[in-house]
Amino acid sequence: MTSPGGEAAPNPPEVLSAGAIAARVKSLAEEIAAAHAGRKLHLLVVLRGAFVFAADLVRELHARGTEVTVDFCRVASYGDGTEPGTPAVELYHPETLTDRDVMIVEDIVDTGIALEALLQAVKSAAPRSVCTAALLSKPSRRRVTIQADFTGFIVPDRFLVGYGLDYAGRYRHLPYVGAL
Repeated sequence: MTSPGGEAAPNPPEVLSAGAIAARVKSLAEEIAAAHAGRKLHLLVVLRGAFVFAADLVRELHARGTEVTVDFCRVASYGDGTEPGTPAVELYHPETLTDRDVMIVEDIVDTGIALEALLQAVKSAAPRSVCTAALLSKPSRRRVTIQADFTGFIVPDRFLVGYGLDYAGRYRHLPYVGAL
């Protein structure tokens, strides 16, 4: 990426290091595996932001003996901006959720509006159970009373990018979480 002058744009300052994220993903996998011992989890990964977190989480769950299957969904609420709008939920294969133990994997719970809409859509598919895991949570921005069942980090009210999170399609590749 380049700045308007043609030089390389600087990476945003680090909020959470790659090492801190890796350690927390491992401990989250331990918590999730313990809570779901003996059950197969069907992970419903929210695209696009949660794909990096989900990939690492799946590997850590597997290492702890938890059998998982993975599917994807989309909840669009930001577009190319920084303020959320009305979420549009797209479940690609809702029939795969019926009578399964579903865990929604989200990158960040901000206002909570998107997660609330997704939970309603998932529950309408009649899963056996449903829980949520989010790498990040910003409770200071919450507009609805909701929180993930498993949360990696509580973060300040800053626009965060990296480790899958983006701004206008940029910064997803960063191995850390930074702030714009």
